[in-house]
This record gives sequence, C-alpha cells and structure tokens, in this order.
Amino acid sequence: MPRHVTRDWVIRRRLAVQRLSSAPLPQAADAVRLLTCVQSQDAPLAAHSLAMRSRAITYAAVLAEQSAGGWVRTHILRPTWHHVAPEDLRWIQALTGGKVEAAMPARHRQLGLTPEIVDRGIDLLRELLRGGRTMTRKEIGPEFAAAGLPGPGETMAHQLICAEVRAVICSGPPRGTEHTYALVDETIPAAEADTWSRERALVELTHRFHAGHGPASERDLQRWSGLTLTEIRSATAEIMTSSSLQSTHPLESVECQGETLWYDPTVTARTSLKHTAYLLSTFDEAALTYPTTGFPRSNPDTDRTRLISEAAGGIVVVDGHDLGTFKRKTEPRRVTVTVRLEADLDPAERDGIAEAAQFLAAFHDLPLNLVFA
Repeated sequence: MPRHVTRDWVIRRRLAVQRLSSAPLPQAADAVRLLTCVQSQDAPLAAHSLAMRSRAITYAAVLAEQSAGGWVRTHILRPTWHHVAPEDLRWIQALTGGKVEAAMPARHRQLGLTPEIVDRGIDLLRELLRGGRTMTRKEIGPEFAAAGLPGPGETMAHQLICAEVRAVICSGPPRGTEHTYALVDETIPAAEADTWSRERALVELTHRFHAGHGPASERDLQRWSGLTLTEIRSATAEIMTSSSLQSTHPLESVECQGETLWYDPTVTARTSLKHTAYLLSTFDEAALTYPTTGFPRSNPDTDRTRLISEAAGGIVVVDGHDLGTFKRKTEPRRVTVTVRLEADLDPAERDGIAEAAQFLAAFHDLPLNLVFA
C-alpha cells in the first residue's frame, strides 16, 4: 500500500523537483525538457518561469536560447500555447494533436471554417514559409486574404492552430518579443522518437509528466495532457511492469488527501535554496497543474475569476501557501509589481515577496516599483 504523506510534503517535493527550491538548471532549455511542455500564453511570464528554474535569469538570455533553437513555442497538448523541446514536438503532436483537432469542428462550423478551407490554408503556409522563411501573424493575414482565405482574426487563428497540431508549423526565432512561424520540417531535424508507436509515446509522456511534475495524480495528468484516464492507467501499468523505456525507473506512489500521487524517486528533490516566496504566473506549471492538491489558499472564498483570463499576473506563494495575487506592468523605465495579499504577513514574509519581485524586475533588466495594494 502507498504510504500516506502530508500536503506540505507533496508541495515541498514539487518545488524541489521543478527547480524552484533546488539548484537551478544550467539552461532554460533544460527546464523545458524537465517539464516536457511549459504552458506559455503569457510569453514574458512563461520566460520568467524558465528563469526561476535555470541560470538564464534575464528575459534577454531566455529569448537568446529560444532563438538558438533551444525550444519552440506552439499549440500542443491542449489548444493553447506551450514551449516544447524540438525533438519532442512531432511525437507529442502525433499522440495528442488528433484529439485537439477533434474538439474543434463545432467552433469551426460557427466560423464557417470547413476542412477544405483548413487544408487550403495549410498548403498556403507551406508555400509562404518554404525555404526557411519566417513570418508573423500580421504578415500572414494579408496573404491569406489575398488567396481568398479567412484573413486576420479568430478564423485564421484556428487555421494556424490546425497547422500546428498537425506538426506543419511551429514558432520560428522571435523578432525581439514578436512571435514568428516556420515550417517544422525545415526547422526541426528528424528524431528517432518520430517513429514511436502510440503505445510507446503514451508511456513516455506519462513517465515524463510524473518525473517533472510529480507527485501528481492521474487526473492531474489528464488535465495537463488531454489523454483519457484509461490511456493513462494503461501507461502507468506498463511503466510499473516492464522496462519499455530506456534508462527509466519505475514510479513510486503516495497517498495524499484521498488521492494517489505518482513520482519518479530518482529525480532531484533536495531543497537547497533559501527562497520561501515566489511570484508564479497564473499559467506556471507549479501553479496550474494541481487542482486538488496545489498550494493551499489562505482565503479560498476570494473570487479570482478574472485572474485566469488576464495576462501579466499570477499568485503569491509563501512557504508553500497561496497568500494572494500579483500583477506585473512593464514600463519603459521600471517594472511595477502590485501585490494583493489575502492574509496578514510578518516582515520576513513581506521581505521574501520583495525579493521575488526584485528577481522579476531584474529579469526585465529594469528597476522595481513594488506596491502592496
């Protein structure tokens, strides 16, 4: 029987596994590979999430790694932006892309987007981006319109998503902080993983999720990946009963609050940093992944509906507890971080928040204006 552990034990291990409270990884790309897919709607704060886990501690350093091909940004797993290592893109899209696209027909009918229009758009993208060319969405829009396809707007956005989940396009090198598109086959070399069977890919994704996000439940993985519980349980059983993955150790499980949580016991989980406070984006992997065993909230009755839909903000975590929210505003000469606390803090805890805010300002290479609202 799995041993019973406290929620505090689970959170301490997660913070260490994700390199928030343990030694930082050498590069931001290492953090992407550890987490497999890093949600990134808010690109600057997604970059900040990588900086907190690595030695690439400025926005410029993170963008330089991305520009050098350390990872790509694309719609993967679920119909939302993620960072993913180039060698992982094709096999994960082959595993999950079909389910993403299968959820789109109803909205496509509302938009007047037929399968024929989607296919024409993908053919045009192949033509526009051939030869290593990269284009922004603003540049692609007029080309679509000129070809009689839906131009700028939600309809074209869905065409781009379809091209992404089919592994036709992904991000090219950023132009400053602006996103570009490129052809996958001209950007990412072929990899052995591209030929994996669906069963092998299921096992790989299940193991890597628990290695980078564990301790985590089957339902945490279901929410993160879009896989079914049947698929996840089959993959977990395969991990525990065979050596189907190279150099992969069996997972271990613990019980917490009535849930079975899985993790890889070989992954570094030693707390070595003194930081006790974190400003985590709403979409940070440590903040969003665990609906039932995430950071305990000091005031769970506070309405945060708007927080999920807004960019440039997230939660304030102190000593493993969610104590409030923050917003970041980047201005020409400073970064303003506004903190809204939902609990009383002592001076040391406020100092921890100030240190986390200072890291965020230094990440942008700007002075900090910290406001406790």
